Amino acid sequence: MRQHDLHPKVRRRFVATTDSNHDSPIFPNVAKDIVPTGPNQLWVSDITYVALPTRFIYVAVILDAWSRLIVGYAVSRSIDARLTVAALKAAIGRRRPPPGCIHHSDSQKIIASSWAV
Repeated sequence: MRQHDLHPKVRRRFVATTDSNHDSPIFPNVAKDIVPTGPNQLWVSDITYVALPTRFIYVAVILDAWSRLIVGYAVSRSIDARLTVAALKAAIGRRRPPPGCIHHSDSQKIIASSWAV
């Protein structure tokens, strides 16, 4: 195949990381109108996966919306609440956000300063 420059088509595996079909409360997006003027006013987060040869790993990342710097992250073999809480704890421990810092993730908000770490 190399001699003839033939490349097999790589089949990508699909992994669902979002469950929109749930009965949990959906909170309004309070971050859409916020334009941060400095650090630690608005943190945004997301979860993604990394495909390894034999399995997937999941990465939760929290960014400071003003500087676009990663303020916390966590890596896990499973996608569950422990992953996202670990990323939030890492961010809080690293940055010590002031009261009023908003943590926005999809359609949820958490006031970071109310979390006891």
